[in-house]
Amino acid sequence: MIELRNVCKNYENGTRALRNITLTIEDGEFVFIVGRSGSGKSTLIKLLLKELEPTSGRIIVNDMDLGKMPRRYVPKYRRTLGVVFQDFRLLKDRSVFENVAFAQRVIGVPARRIRESVPAMLRMVGLSAKYKSSPKQLSGGEQQRVAIARALINRPEVLLADEPTGNLDSYNAVEIMKLLDRINRRGTTVIVVTHSQEMVDAMQRRVITMDRGRIIDDTGAEVEWYD
Repeated sequence: MIELRNVCKNYENGTRALRNITLTIEDGEFVFIVGRSGSGKSTLIKLLLKELEPTSGRIIVNDMDLGKMPRRYVPKYRRTLGVVFQDFRLLKDRSVFENVAFAQRVIGVPARRIRESVPAMLRMVGLSAKYKSSPKQLSGGEQQRVAIARALINRPEVLLADEPTGNLDSYNAVEIMKLLDRINRRGTTVIVVTHSQEMVDAMQRRVITMDRGRIIDDTGAEVEWYD
């Protein structure tokens, strides 16, 4: 569970990025966060990643109070989260296999386990045949699938996706959202920041709308999608 209680974030230049945000996201939910540029969406994600600290209020993720978390524990905490960005952020000089394996190598996962887990993850995202390819040989949709596989390889409890379809055409955008939907159905909490009203309307999940640092709407519906 993710809880924000009366969270405010003020920047040194005087910008009030978040204003008394109170929010609960249950385990296994799929949530869209939408709003115009400057509404506070990115600040919210950075607070969840503990890249920023709130000016006031409490943030609790899976029973961990981020405000009381020792700095040395932050890397371990971040491994409970998967993160996907609009610009993929793949290692351009590594193969698809090595891009996904990298997330396990940096935390000391044994080579034998990597050889087993990476092919399984590539099968899940539909890229088994591309394991030797470099990112430049892939389409934008395929690159985002690699990024998702890398984000999921350590079995995070929460997946944060910041504009995951922003650089994709409509076909690949739909395919990525189908994949995120399947991931959510396996039990992972998925939080998607997006400007794509088309995707929000198609999936009919919970939608949190932000404006000038406040939550101005919070609606949701649970339906079967793209079966």
